[in-house]
Amino acid sequence: MHNPDRPVPSSYRERLSPSLWLLVSAAVCAPMAAVVFSPIDTTLALAIGLAVGVVLVSSLILTAPVVTLADGVLRVGRAHIPVADLGEPEVLTGEEARAARGGGLRRDDWHLLRGGIDGVVRVPVSDDDDPTARWVFSSRTPDRVAAMITRAQRGR
Repeated sequence: MHNPDRPVPSSYRERLSPSLWLLVSAAVCAPMAAVVFSPIDTTLALAIGLAVGVVLVSSLILTAPVVTLADGVLRVGRAHIPVADLGEPEVLTGEEARAARGGGLRRDDWHLLRGGIDGVVRVPVSDDDDPTARWVFSSRTPDRVAAMITRAQRGR
């Protein structure tokens, strides 16, 4: 149900964090590091193993790219573009997203794609001076991203 008194969010933020399987795989490095140092000292081995696990998992999460939309600027990872220079966003899921990440990706597309994230947003660049034809990037909520881009283009 729509509540007209509820404020409409004017910005969007999503961290494209790694999949659970990748985080578990990184965490498995902790016992492997502990086994390497166990002949020296078991307490030291446990501390090193724990440190390796925490550092790997936290670095994967903290260095994950972020998709933000605020103040009329779309930021995906380190790249940014004003929404005024973008066309109508296209939401892709399932087979369409798989094709967009593979054979449908053109060489003049700018892309940031993450494994384990099914949704893809494809937005044409309308600036004639920009050599990039489209932005193609992963999102767990591509419908929300597309709606926020469209809302920002309309100036709401």
